[in-house]
Amino acid sequence: MDTIKINKGNVKMIAHRGLSGIEKENTNTAFVAAGNRSYYGIETDVHKTLDGKYVIIHDSDTIRVGLDCLSIENSTFDTIRGILLTQKNGVKGRTDIRIPSLQEYLQICKCYEKVCVLELKGTYTKEQVNEIVGICRHEEYLDSVIFISFSLQNLQLLREDHPDLPAQFLTGKFTDDLIDILISNNLDLDIYYESLNEENVRLLKEKNIIINAWTCDNKEAAEKLVTLGVDFITSNILE
Repeated sequence: MDTIKINKGNVKMIAHRGLSGIEKENTNTAFVAAGNRSYYGIETDVHKTLDGKYVIIHDSDTIRVGLDCLSIENSTFDTIRGILLTQKNGVKGRTDIRIPSLQEYLQICKCYEKVCVLELKGTYTKEQVNEIVGICRHEEYLDSVIFISFSLQNLQLLREDHPDLPAQFLTGKFTDDLIDILISNNLDLDIYYESLNEENVRLLKEKNIIINAWTCDNKEAAEKLVTLGVDFITSNILE
């Protein structure tokens, strides 16, 4: 299996949940697969466990990726780590396919010199946001992390103590007040790719707002985004 190559020009490609079009999403295998290719960055999602550890998983529970239904926030790190996830075919068996820690994700990105695009899932406190920043700093890789979130509050808490860290507001739609929100909070944009067009890309560029388009797996649509002038394209399979 291989990625689908596009004419990306100067656009930076981001591997969504690792190279999830080929390997199991948000696992070390998916991160290494992306690391061994030309991606600029690797996107992932972080949740907090019951005992205050941070793990890499998209959903708030494990049922979709591991069949067993465990709530992340109500389970300990050791319990979460004990689960075998299913392979891409939906069958369990490989003992290496487990939920990674935040540290493991950072270490893989650092090893392969990939930018981390780290989504803060759910709603965090200021202390928790600073804990995540602290882990990134401890791994000596904070300078290569872009924080993203659908929660504006998460990003505002990040901005209180870290006004200059790269951060992108995640959204599905381009609304009339979006640019004002981004400017007032010193944020860039991570938006569903079908919501972008020539006009709103122009408006964003006029304000020097970086544009990340998620999650595009269609070659023709991605190459249109390139011509529009987006800065990043996040994809499961395009490279």
